[in-house]
Amino acid sequence: MLRFENTADADVDVDAEHALPGRGEPVLSMPFLHRITANRLDREFPGAETAYLAAGCFWGVEKLYWNLPGVLSTAVGYMGGYTPNPTYEEVCTGQTGHAETVRVVFDPTRTSYAQLVRLFFENHDPTQLNRQGADVGTQYRSALFATSPAQEATARRLYESFQASMTEAGYGRLVTQIAPAGDWYYAEGYHQQYLEANPDGYCPVHATGIRCSAV
Repeated sequence: MLRFENTADADVDVDAEHALPGRGEPVLSMPFLHRITANRLDREFPGAETAYLAAGCFWGVEKLYWNLPGVLSTAVGYMGGYTPNPTYEEVCTGQTGHAETVRVVFDPTRTSYAQLVRLFFENHDPTQLNRQGADVGTQYRSALFATSPAQEATARRLYESFQASMTEAGYGRLVTQIAPAGDWYYAEGYHQQYLEANPDGYCPVHATGIRCSAV
């Protein structure tokens, strides 16, 4: 298991002892087909890598990635908490500890983890603690859940570079949590590729307009 310090406090209001109990069965039954690619969400791609990114409402964040060259699959779900197989309603109480997270499976010969993290930083405001715009709560926190020491090192490098750019632009401290990827739980089916099924759905991206130059 990876063990390293978080870049910033997630400020989650619950611990493992007091989190909701959850359940033994996933809330999303497989097979479930991706609305864009028609592949199973849990399909394995030989040679692929996986990134887990949390940047507020996962509907809009997932859309940022599903048409990106080199991305093979996307899904939305929950990570960073304690409750097994939580429901959306439970996550929204703040009593599971999870963040709304996007799972991005990508071909490292066509894109890089650094490119995915650059897009992450440029498309939300990582100085907002436990919120993005009007969406407030620990489930909307900014977080990068790394699957390897190499991902963790890349996340920290881009974090430091983006902090310098944000400071120069007059913004405050980045509060993005950098932590090891833990248990991943798929969100309910109606959340998957939500903005494809609901093109008029509301889920804005809270970009600051500041570029992340270190890739």
